[in-house]
Amino acid sequence: MAGATAPAAAPRSALESAPESSPKSPPNRLILACGDHRLDLGTPLVMGVLNITPDSFSDGGDFFAPDAALRRAEQMVADGADIIDVGGESTRPGAAAVDVADELGRVVPVIEVLARRLPVPISVDTSKPEVMRAAADAGAALINDVRALRVPGALAAAAALDLPVCLMHMQGDPRTMQTDPAYADVVAEVRGFLAERIAACVGVGLTRERLLVDPGFGFGKRLAHNLGLLARLAELKALGQPLLVGLSRKSMLGALTGRPVDERLAAGLAAAVIAARGGARILRVHDVAATVDALKVVAAVEAVESGAAAAVSVAWGDSH
Repeated sequence: MAGATAPAAAPRSALESAPESSPKSPPNRLILACGDHRLDLGTPLVMGVLNITPDSFSDGGDFFAPDAALRRAEQMVADGADIIDVGGESTRPGAAAVDVADELGRVVPVIEVLARRLPVPISVDTSKPEVMRAAADAGAALINDVRALRVPGALAAAAALDLPVCLMHMQGDPRTMQTDPAYADVVAEVRGFLAERIAACVGVGLTRERLLVDPGFGFGKRLAHNLGLLARLAELKALGQPLLVGLSRKSMLGALTGRPVDERLAAGLAAAVIAARGGARILRVHDVAATVDALKVVAAVEAVESGAAAAVSVAWGDSH
């Protein structure tokens, strides 16, 4: 939420405990260093989605022009986004692949502008090592990879860049992932996959302090699988990495409510709150302002549960 990011000088690691002397963070809160920014993961944060694509499932084509992308990003920051996630390839079910040159042409100019203009870190949503490197050069401070660094060369690129990385679970690939997804135990299998990818990252020199994990709602999963993951999300905390979750406007919400993609806000807010209560530290969303408000309620309840009732009174007052 707004105010969660601040410039930082040469952090020792991407993920560290805030010192007890920190005036803004209680002791032992996790701080994610993203370039010159530090994100306090002690309360759930919001990652705003910015798709520079003609065919994304929710907003494809809306922000394809650079000026429109900038205006959208500025609005999301004004609404309270802590991170802006820029993607140039749709990963909706059945989406066609995008070549490197096209993806570079879509995301790099936008990232260059956003990194200069915005007071929050910019994430690049990509699986291609060439795009990771170019995006980092343009100012991206986090890599968000739906393929969990499995594309040849991606592990080496991420290790060389030494940026925080989000590793996501996906069964299959976007073109075929929803054809016939199957699991014996979806939570155990997702947890096992993510544990393997964490180990692979550590094996090439990426420290665990650089890593976030995402269970991949809607990526090779039926409705029952998605609901099982959401209900048992807290079990993924055993991995020891911060959880990033994307549920915004997804088809599972349409299946549950019968509503089209542009009428899923209420369902998305319910899912975001459930995920945050299950341990998600970053929520990747399209509807930033409403999600920020919902997560303020979550943060207040978490503060009371942690014994920080006095801090709640100071921050929000004693209104009835």
